[in-house]
Order: sequence, then structure tokens, then C-alpha cells
Amino acid sequence: MFRCLPTTLPTSRFLLASPAAWVTAAAFALPLGLPSAAFSQDLPASAAKAVTLGAAAPQGASDTASPAAPNDFDVRQKALDRRTEQNDYEYGVAVHNCYSTFFVNHCLGNARDKMRDVREQIRKEQLALNDEQRVVRAQQRDDQAAIKRAQDEANAPQRAANEAQSQQQFEDKQRQHELDQAKRNAEGPQRAANEATYNQKQADYQRKLDEAHAQAAQKAQERAENAQRYQQKQTDAAQHKADVETRQKQAADKQKQQQEQQLQEQQQQEQLKQQQQQSE
Repeated sequence: MFRCLPTTLPTSRFLLASPAAWVTAAAFALPLGLPSAAFSQDLPASAAKAVTLGAAAPQGASDTASPAAPNDFDVRQKALDRRTEQNDYEYGVAVHNCYSTFFVNHCLGNARDKMRDVREQIRKEQLALNDEQRVVRAQQRDDQAAIKRAQDEANAPQRAANEAQSQQQFEDKQRQHELDQAKRNAEGPQRAANEATYNQKQADYQRKLDEAHAQAAQKAQERAENAQRYQQKQTDAAQHKADVETRQKQAADKQKQQQEQQLQEQQQQEQLKQQQQQSE
């Protein structure tokens, strides 16, 4: 037995939706034959005004296909995106409502055909918008290229003058370099002679310096030898003096001993004489 489905979508899922969702739902409810007055009674107060304004959205949607200014591309693209979302939502509502009809498949086919027709229309408008954007971008590129060419043409005299000045400066530097090189080449012999003279002076100075060092070393050695000889003489003199003093002391001691010995001998002789005299 065929079970009859409800004729409208449950509204409980929309109770907490944003005002934009209520606007979309109200806009879709009008083409489906839903009573707008009854529907608007269930809307929140913040969305009541938006529903009234949104009811006119499908009528203005067909105007997006008209040519727009280049700066309206974003607005038109957003409008196409909104229509795509609207078409998908309408198709979902239609599919849901088809299950409450007797000829379900026929209803589903009609809903699908309508959805495809709207989608095709949106696709054509999207392609047209893309073509317009490409044309505008191409025109912008051409304009920029033309401006660039005009600027290049306007700057051509100054650029040519700058290039000529740069070329002149380069040539002046080249000529100055050649003059400097020729001058260096001409001064080569004199520079070589000066260098040879300088080298000879340096060699003479180094030779004299080496000789002075050698003489200083020789004199230092002689001074050291003289000092050593002087020290040796001083040592020898001191030793000779000590030897003389030693010999003099020894001679004095020996003479003293001889005198003492002679004195003893005299005393002994006198004693002998006295003894002889006494004995007589």
C-alpha cells in the first residue's frame, strides 16, 4: 500500500536557521505554491523584512544575463552562485514533494528537467560572463601594452640621449685607458732604470749594513777577548803579589829563626865561658 508522504518539508529544522536561510526558503516557497502569509507567520521577527524583499529575487535573477560593467564581474558571479544554490535547493524541495504524488517518477523527471534547464541557463550565463571577463582582461592587457608603448615612445629621446651619454662616457674611459697604457709603455725604460737604481741602492745599503754588523760583531769579540786578557792579567798580578808576599814572609820568618838561633848560640857560649871561669 502506498504511503503518503507530507506535502511540505518539516519546518523544525529551519527554526534556528539564519535570516538568510529564511529568505531562501521563502523565495522557494512562492514558486511551489506555498502560502506566503502563512509561511511568514513562522518566520523570526529579524527575518520578516528579509522575506518580503527576497520574494522579488527570482524576478531579478534573469537580469544577471545582461551585460555588466567590468567592475560588476564579482557581483554577477555571486549572483550566479546564489542562483546555482537556489536551483539545487528547489530541486531538493521538488524531489521531496514528488514522493507525495501518485506519479512519482513522472514528477521526479519533470523536477530533474527543470533543474537541468535552469542549470544549463546558468552555465550559459557563466560562459558568457567568463567570455566577457576574458575580453575585459585582454582589453586591459592591450591598454597596458599601448600605455607601455606610448611611455617607451615618449621616453625614447631621453633614453637615446642617456644611451649616447653612456656610450660617450665609455669611449672617453676607453681613450683615457689607452692613453694611460701608452704613457706607462713610454715610461717603461725610465721606470726600469729607476727600479734598477733603487735596487742597486738597496743592495749597497744592505752590503754596508752587513759590513757594519760584521765589524760590530768583530769589535765585540775583540772587546770580549781584551776583557778576558785584562781579567787574566789582573788574576796573574794578584797571584804574583800573593806569591811575593808569601816568599817575603817566608824569608822574614827564616831570618827571624836564624837570628833567634844565633842568639841562642851566643847565650850558650857565654854560659860555657862563665862555667869555665867558675871552674878555674
